[in-house]
Amino acid sequence: MAACFVALVALAPARAQTLTTAETGHFTGADRTQRLIAGAKKEGTLTLYSSAQIAVMTAVGKAFEAKYGVKVNLWRGASEQIFQRVQAEARAGRLVADVMETAGPSTEAVNRIGLLQEIVTPAAADLIPEAYAPGRPWIVSRLSVFTVAYNTKLVRKADIPPSYEGFLDPKWKGKLGIEADDNNWLMTATGALGEERGPKLLRDIVAKNGISVRKGHSLMATLVVSGEVPVALTAYVDEIDTLKKTGAPIDYAFAAPTIAMPTAVGVFRRATHPHAAVLFADFLLSEEGQKILAANGMVTTNLNVQRLPADVKLVFMDVGKYLDENAKWARLYREIFVTQTR
Repeated sequence: MAACFVALVALAPARAQTLTTAETGHFTGADRTQRLIAGAKKEGTLTLYSSAQIAVMTAVGKAFEAKYGVKVNLWRGASEQIFQRVQAEARAGRLVADVMETAGPSTEAVNRIGLLQEIVTPAAADLIPEAYAPGRPWIVSRLSVFTVAYNTKLVRKADIPPSYEGFLDPKWKGKLGIEADDNNWLMTATGALGEERGPKLLRDIVAKNGISVRKGHSLMATLVVSGEVPVALTAYVDEIDTLKKTGAPIDYAFAAPTIAMPTAVGVFRRATHPHAAVLFADFLLSEEGQKILAANGMVTTNLNVQRLPADVKLVFMDVGKYLDENAKWARLYREIFVTQTR
């Protein structure tokens, strides 16, 4: 018994020194970053779940490792896959990830089951106002901005209308396409256009000019390049930029309302590597990390790195509302686009 008591006493200081992200995420003072670096170096590694393209987040990870000597273990999956993986690991009591970076709805879904930790980061001062909210345990790292993509050999940029009302023009008959599951876009566009006006406008576009419905933004972009679908009404800026760099005949233009879906970074409450987790979030949101994202065509949230044209007014998706009303908007989206096109 005496031996056991001595062993417990010996372990007590070590346990007392074990920190969580609730603590590392709220380090303050001039030595904040140095404390995170020192702790992260001792931890030696971190695990990141991200839906970004592997090449992009690998580049971020390598830059982080080169700067701090802390290895980033990356697992890449679609946002829904990340949520399912995290949920399954949490239920089994063996959460692996320290940090996640994925679409806002999936990040908020993880938050709703109590797995994320609010952190305070100096990088927040350089972000767009919508990126950071005190008390919210995730911070917007980049934006998926919906844009109109078009084949440059078949359509002139000057012909793309400044708003979606312009697609009522008969000249667009047989030329339009849309992704099959952009009900989050529909919800946000309807909020901007009006509960009655928005769906009516889209129904009228489909009725007058028809629309090709395809599954997957990557497939839709490929069809725009081939000319099979000359114009896609819902494409992502970063995907089109990637294709443009290859010389493909594709470009984009903004039509109001321009919808932005947030992609966010969040650290886990019970991260195995709490110093490295917070340090990585700092890095990803910093000018250095955001430049890597921007170099890969992503729309970043750090104002020192990249800004959209001044005349583009973004309408931000309410991810909480989308989680609550997903079924409603999925049903309406199908009624407007999928059913009507048959």
